[in-house]
Amino acid sequence: MAAEQSVRVCAFWPGAGLGKVVRALVLLLWFAARGGALYFHIGETEKKCFIEEIPDETMVIGNYRTQLYDKQREEYQPATPGLGMFVEVKDPEDKVILARQYGSEGRFTFTSHTPGEHQICLHSNSTKFSLFAGGMLRVHLDIQVGEHANDYAEIAAKDKLSELQLRVRQLVEQVEQIQKEQNYQRWREERFRQTSESTNQRVLWWSILQTLILVAIGVWQMRHLKSFFEAKKLV
Repeated sequence: MAAEQSVRVCAFWPGAGLGKVVRALVLLLWFAARGGALYFHIGETEKKCFIEEIPDETMVIGNYRTQLYDKQREEYQPATPGLGMFVEVKDPEDKVILARQYGSEGRFTFTSHTPGEHQICLHSNSTKFSLFAGGMLRVHLDIQVGEHANDYAEIAAKDKLSELQLRVRQLVEQVEQIQKEQNYQRWREERFRQTSESTNQRVLWWSILQTLILVAIGVWQMRHLKSFFEAKKLV
């Protein structure tokens, strides 16, 4: 089944439309760009959060290491083992799916169960009485999503796979991840359509309400003017 699906996703036949080809290429490029390394600076009580759009049932692995700024050397040095990081992950429904204390260097893993924007937050366990007090911490973070989170060297050694078998497995998992991304994009499109329809309906009802209010005010003004003219015996 996976082989048939890979043909549907990856093969471009001469009769295929240009739009489908462009869409597939964009998906492939976006999928290839998923995951990447960065670093940021935080203070002792500061929290940094990142938003990652993740399909459902997708594994995410984050690797990080910390460096503490040395004022004497005026450069960042590896942090002491006593300095740790607290990692908290929330799903699109604001439910906590991971909340754990780690060391100065480590790895956190979670699997998404709801498609959408996941919030990944990190902050140190430092207090004003620690060695880190008043200093700056540099955090190197590398987040890998989906198929990129797999260690294929470890998988090949564990399952005793040949190079060809490993490559086939990689391709199958890449196709499965692309399908998850496509389903996620369809889900986003459906949500956007529902939001647009709901907004259009509200605008329509608001326009009708405004029209009714204007008609009611016009009727009231006509009655008021008629009563005024009758009272002044002008009519």
